[in-house]
Amino acid sequence: MRERLGHDMKLEQANCSVSARGVLRGVHFADVPPGQAKYLSCVRGALLDVAVDLRVGSPTFGQWDAVRLDEDNRRCMYLAEGLGHAFLSLEDGTTAMYLCSEPYTPAREHGVHPLDPDLGIEWPSDVEIVMSDRDAAAPSLKEALDAGLLPDYRDCLAYYAKLGATFV
Repeated sequence: MRERLGHDMKLEQANCSVSARGVLRGVHFADVPPGQAKYLSCVRGALLDVAVDLRVGSPTFGQWDAVRLDEDNRRCMYLAEGLGHAFLSLEDGTTAMYLCSEPYTPAREHGVHPLDPDLGIEWPSDVEIVMSDRDAAAPSLKEALDAGLLPDYRDCLAYYAKLGATFV
């Protein structure tokens, strides 16, 4: 991690979630600083892991990328502070493990609706989506932007520099 990031990832919390097929979690993000970097893997089943650039002013603001993580390919995803994160369980019993650089702090945690057409995330059409009440009630990208909830790109860059990051 140090070689790829340019700094050690501080580990403050480890999470494990087990989801039925169709459970969609996110898009979640935390205030920066300090934000919350995540390193996620799927140890059982399969999931579609999505990173969304929510950093206002970023050249890739509002864009997303998705990677299938499963027990066979053993891929992992790293998400830097300021990025939004969501995943969709593709199988019953899918187990995600993720390491977090900061502990969960409800007052600093926010969400954007994962089905917001302005994001345009391409979720698999053959999976019936189930969301928590919290995620279903999350604001759209525009609403989160208008409310001043989204992280600022310059603040994120300054925080990455403070960490010694080389991935910027």
